[in-house]
Amino acid sequence: MDGGMINIIRLVVDIYATVLLVRLLLQLVQADFFNPLSQTIFKITAPVVEPLHKIFPTIGRFNTAALVSAILVKWSLFIIMIAFGQVLVEQLPTYLFIAALSLLGTLIEIYFYGILIVAISSWIGTTSHPTVRLVSQIIDPYMKPFRKIIPPLGMIDISPMVAIFTLIFIRGQLLPVLSGLF
Repeated sequence: MDGGMINIIRLVVDIYATVLLVRLLLQLVQADFFNPLSQTIFKITAPVVEPLHKIFPTIGRFNTAALVSAILVKWSLFIIMIAFGQVLVEQLPTYLFIAALSLLGTLIEIYFYGILIVAISSWIGTTSHPTVRLVSQIIDPYMKPFRKIIPPLGMIDISPMVAIFTLIFIRGQLLPVLSGLF
């Protein structure tokens, strides 16, 4: 299999795993279920998540089936790569941890871009758009501690900037340390 085909498969797997992670976050923050984007995400992920609910129940608002399915989807890339001789079968258990760790990086990206979307939409005045409201519901629990610590300076709120710098620090400093363990 050439590198181009592997990259296409990786892209599809990454997008679907991200959608599964967004579903987990939507349920975790109890976002608006009737939002059209929420409905779409739930319909797209239902074929993978719903069968796993029998094995992995939802604990409070935390959907363990969505998390496990996101990890398994990421891990499936390595299983596909075994079929084409790109990965050794003996390395497969290690790649399960790598798949879970890469989801942490995806979670950081979701919050990073979510903060940017909400900040830019507040500048141009489109905060009432259904998609922006949904993104805001997802990132609000992460932003809440920053907003408590850093009050707005007049009309300027610098808490999103500090939250983004925190995400950049985690991605640049902590994720490499964790990935070095595997």
